[in-house]
Amino acid sequence: MLIGIDVGGTTTDAVLIGNGEVYSTAKVATEPQNLLISLLTALDAVSGEIPPERIKRVVFSTTVITNLIAEGKTDHVALLLIPGPGLNPASYNFPDSFFLKGAMDYRGREIQALDEAEVRENVSRIRDLGFLRAAVVSKFGQRNPDHEFRVAEILEEMHPECKVELGHRVSGKLNFPRRVASTMFASATKEKYRAFVAEIKKALAERDIKAPVYILKADGGTLPLEKSTEFPVETIFSGPAASTIGALALTPEGQTSVVVDIGGTTTDLALILSGKPLMASRGAKLDAFLTQVRAFAVRSIAVGGDSAVRVAEAGEGKRTITVGPDRAGPAYCMGGPEPTPTDALRVLGLIEIGDPGRAKEAVASIASRIAKTESKDEGKDEGKDAGKDEDRLGADIEAEYDYDTRAETETACRIVDIATEMIASAVREMFLEWEQEPAYRIWEVLQKKKERPENVVGVGGGARGLIAGVAEKLNARPLIPEHAEVGNAIGAAVARPTLTLNLRIDTEQKVYSVAEEGEILSLNTTDISNFNKMRSEDAEALAAKLLRERAERFGISEYAGEAEITHSEVFNVVKGWLTAGRLFDVNMQIPAGLIPEWKRREKA
Repeated sequence: MLIGIDVGGTTTDAVLIGNGEVYSTAKVATEPQNLLISLLTALDAVSGEIPPERIKRVVFSTTVITNLIAEGKTDHVALLLIPGPGLNPASYNFPDSFFLKGAMDYRGREIQALDEAEVRENVSRIRDLGFLRAAVVSKFGQRNPDHEFRVAEILEEMHPECKVELGHRVSGKLNFPRRVASTMFASATKEKYRAFVAEIKKALAERDIKAPVYILKADGGTLPLEKSTEFPVETIFSGPAASTIGALALTPEGQTSVVVDIGGTTTDLALILSGKPLMASRGAKLDAFLTQVRAFAVRSIAVGGDSAVRVAEAGEGKRTITVGPDRAGPAYCMGGPEPTPTDALRVLGLIEIGDPGRAKEAVASIASRIAKTESKDEGKDEGKDAGKDEDRLGADIEAEYDYDTRAETETACRIVDIATEMIASAVREMFLEWEQEPAYRIWEVLQKKKERPENVVGVGGGARGLIAGVAEKLNARPLIPEHAEVGNAIGAAVARPTLTLNLRIDTEQKVYSVAEEGEILSLNTTDISNFNKMRSEDAEALAAKLLRERAERFGISEYAGEAEITHSEVFNVVKGWLTAGRLFDVNMQIPAGLIPEWKRREKA
């Protein structure tokens, strides 16, 4: 049996899957200060009666990393950057940056040595400023990391308390600014992420679950939990990735859909094109920085079922209803402090959770405040009770505004309409970005006409109440699959592993490197006998061999056969009008998808 658990900011969702189908589900409150309790409660709810030896696999998805970054709770990191010649370093706009001399060329050859006196001076400054984390990134460091290693050695010598992250180990792709951002976030989140992993281990140990444990990455694939502590930044947007894979699992094969995951605090948006999630070609974006993290093309917006609903001044003495962006707590009908869209949905009978009396009280308070303004505009009751506190929940539902069931219903409809329009508007904006992605353009060409997906798939706790309104505004068909409320947990449970490999071969220098491994090796160690006659097919065969070996080290060798080449090119090295060698770049990946054990529904 398989377990999937999604640790969100509001709730922790869990699912137990047996024989390819959902066996049990659970949704419990997330307690950030006592995460162990939330994890144990979720585990017990779905698998308490199952012998632990029957659990064969556990997968987690989480918003831990994303929330740390969004809330500014990451560790401070000193950036020791070796940008080499070219762009002015000041234009990079990274915080806490210390620039060093030194440079490698695009083939990994040193063209400017490090100034070790300068390195030591900057390490002294970092130590004096109290930094306990540092990231060392050099341009073309993935082609030759010697400068990064040397700076790390000086840091260890002069500031041994400082924990160091090296850029070539975090990302092996070209684009220096994105590698800097990826390394910075990896360093800034590593310790807190390891604390999260420690809580997972405690929970599983207490329930004697010894099955392999994985974490869902931003690209919809899984990574062994132990390996994830080396690459915590890979788990950013793990939550949105889980909802995307969940929608993929819960809808018929090959469909094209917008995925709308409506949670308590935020709504996540993604796109599935003919059964394949759309990837972000430029990598995941965090704050104002693009990273090298492979991720789905997703967006999170600050509106959810528990977003605070308030009455705000709109100018000229008028008032308007606002939804979000903050969340004051649970819905009022669930014991929270303020009205929310969930209360409006309860009043309209679109959901059955919570206390209906409290839901009516919450919506009536909004109706009262709006009605007072409207009645004053009509010249009614002008000046009456002017000193009264109009913002205290339930205090103003009096004779001055004779509200009734119709008023409650109209106000609830207005709240729901505002929330659904906010989501629909974000989808429209997102399409302008999605349409610029190469994969989307290819999909449109294959369709032989310009069109947008017809389905809006709703997952998450707020889907049943809001998704129909969102779909109507987008002129699309709403789909709310069975178990949509725990779609993220299902996505985590049934996601298969992904793995990437970026191979670089330089036949003139007789070396090759796998960017993800951070090593430069001799071609003499391969089966290739004549480097000068090496062809693209030979380079791709070597990449496939190396990926199989890497997959075996990650414990996912059974998926290596599904790897595909995503990029392959060759350049001649010309000297004196003669070809002196060749440069090969081959990228391979095991793409995101579903484990074979999962049984798809034929109809959604």
